[in-house]
Amino acid sequence: MSDIPTPYGAAGGLVRVYPARILERPTPGLVWLHGGGFAAGDIDMPEADHVARTLADAGTTVVSVDYRLAPLPDGWEAPATEPGRERAGFPAASDDTLAAWDWLLTEAATLGVDPARLAIGGASAGANIATGAVLRLIQNDRHLPALVLLAYPTLLAEQPAPEGELRAALDARPAADRFGPDAVRGMYENYLGGSVANAPLAAIPGLATHEDLAEFPSTLIVAGDVDELRVSSEHFARTLASAGRDVEHVIEPGTDHGHLNRPDEGDAASLTLARFAARLAALTP
Repeated sequence: MSDIPTPYGAAGGLVRVYPARILERPTPGLVWLHGGGFAAGDIDMPEADHVARTLADAGTTVVSVDYRLAPLPDGWEAPATEPGRERAGFPAASDDTLAAWDWLLTEAATLGVDPARLAIGGASAGANIATGAVLRLIQNDRHLPALVLLAYPTLLAEQPAPEGELRAALDARPAADRFGPDAVRGMYENYLGGSVANAPLAAIPGLATHEDLAEFPSTLIVAGDVDELRVSSEHFARTLASAGRDVEHVIEPGTDHGHLNRPDEGDAASLTLARFAARLAALTP
């Protein structure tokens, strides 16, 4: 494992590389982004470090991205170990992700990674950033990942209200019901620095049309069971499927939002990471 500076424009930044723990090279590669509502989180949190270590142990070289965070919303407390880089809203995190993607492509041979077996993914807000980065790669006719891995993503700033069994499950577990419309819209407004109206598609990728997704890579989405954000991932999966793209949407039983950040609470994180590892291992040149 090593922290390596990589060019994020004038802001500076780094990626943390977790080499695959196997002898045979080249390996699959994964660019991974933690969550945190666009304004929190770091590459030491379990959603970044534990995920990367587990997937590296399973045979994938993981590049964890220390992307720039959005400004702290009102009422949020700054972390005790705030990174030295200045905070910046969209498109800073997206730009950092694309810089990390380009860096991995350039350094693939040095890292022992197969450029034909590259993936990108993330959790929660990190999944949004990863999805938006792929849309920017498509828009600019650039090298695409072979696989996209998304854990309980937020993809819509104004998502439909949950209905039926999901609404009932949220009502029964009030502590899990923390992503109502005002909270989600506010998170995006903070990320965008203003209204969500007419926001770039890369910031709200759930608004993508069939045309936007015509070249979108094979995708695995693992959603939380009792998680209002599940609505946006289900919407995105339906759009991908109706566009003729390869997509699998899985609801991890018994989970609420953020289970990859709580690997010691039951088997849910292990199950999700096993799903991701299997799809990465199945990538073929």
